[in-house]
Amino acid sequence: MKTATLYRFFFIIAVTGVLASCKKNNSSSNNGSSNTDQQTTSDDATRVSTETDAAFDDVNTAMVTNYSVTGAALGRELMQRVIDGPGSTDSTAICDALITLDTANGNRQITITYNGTNCALNRTRKGSITISWPIGQLWRDSGAVVTVTFNSLVITRLLDNKTITLNGTHTYTNVSGGSLIDLPNAAAGSSITHTITSNNMQITFDNGTQRTWSVDRQRVFTYNGGFIITTSGQYTSGSTSGISEWGTDRFGNAFTVDIIQPRVITQACSWQMTAGEVALSNTAGVTTVTYGLNASGTATSCPVGAGTYYFELSFKAAANGKTYTFILPY
Repeated sequence: MKTATLYRFFFIIAVTGVLASCKKNNSSSNNGSSNTDQQTTSDDATRVSTETDAAFDDVNTAMVTNYSVTGAALGRELMQRVIDGPGSTDSTAICDALITLDTANGNRQITITYNGTNCALNRTRKGSITISWPIGQLWRDSGAVVTVTFNSLVITRLLDNKTITLNGTHTYTNVSGGSLIDLPNAAAGSSITHTITSNNMQITFDNGTQRTWSVDRQRVFTYNGGFIITTSGQYTSGSTSGISEWGTDRFGNAFTVDIIQPRVITQACSWQMTAGEVALSNTAGVTTVTYGLNASGTATSCPVGAGTYYFELSFKAAANGKTYTFILPY
């Protein structure tokens, strides 16, 4: 399997499935059903969020490896600075997928087709993603917009063989302009901002339940001895701001995912999530997850080498007001 430097950047290790592994506190027996449902809903939200982020990392990879899309001035020479191998349109830059570019008859479309292999994250993917953009537009332009469509993208978590299937369209915007492959050589403090929005992301869960969720996320890319990706929510509902996803969970309850403190992924810390606080709210209560902690639950600097970070999961039940807390590694 060919592994590229650019691919290692975009294909970030995501935390998936950890919420489902939490053991229910014995003192929660009076509200066991709500706690169990909340853990499942939290797991669903975590999987959908991390897998869509991973998909958009693949979208970035696919567009950058086709420099006619990005408008990279140096073409082949520029790509060879970031890809371990020959060629400026590397169709194998994603380890479990093939990238194809269709420019026939004036069309501008990239297709990422997943092959179902297990090359990372202990999961497999099948299905495809299509990226479409207007003729004459370059992704590096400020305000450039592409349409990203998930086509029966089936993601199987090998830990428990549970699947989620994603369909629907997203609008992907390069708000600031610029190309990520130029960022390491840009002036100090430079950043590139992308937004991801959707009002029809269709999800089919492992039990066959189908739901439609909305998405409104911003991702800011910076470079300081390595890439740093900062993700925040952009949607506001009532008095709650910073919402990144919302909709109805598999149990039929309305929910929101609120990024209270931006999620930060840092290359210098082995691509781990080094900070962030996220709250999932529905009728059962509020689950808050805080990242970037040590085993005692205190915010910590980067662990030595590829050391372990911990997160704190705190669930406040709506039925009895009790709070149940877990500290787990990731």
